[in-house]
Amino acid sequence: MIAVSHKLPISHQAKLLGISRGSVYYAPRPTSSADLALMRRMNELYLEYPFMGSRQLQDTLVREDYQTGRAHVSTLMKRMGMEALYRKPGTSKKHSTSMTRRKSSTPIRVASLLRLNSCRLSGNEDAS
Repeated sequence: MIAVSHKLPISHQAKLLGISRGSVYYAPRPTSSADLALMRRMNELYLEYPFMGSRQLQDTLVREDYQTGRAHVSTLMKRMGMEALYRKPGTSKKHSTSMTRRKSSTPIRVASLLRLNSCRLSGNEDAS
């Protein structure tokens, strides 16, 4: 990938690869032991109560003497791929104004209007 000892400068190598020069030097920090313990407890709570979001989870953790904030709990939840289970909006339901829910007289009125229009197009207006 990127060779430090290569005659081509690192900035040019990064540009050729399509990555930023800063990402070449980035070394991720290891997760602290306190965060690992917190994440382990969050996982246990999530398995027991999958409906808990970051706010409820943070309240429960504070009651258990973990000193953490909601934003940190939210960040850890995202890192762990946890998401609270809750009802999502019913986006696949049909609207109440669909043709199947209208009064039965509506299709008859539509049919009579279509018949009237076809008569007018043919030039026979007396048929109505």
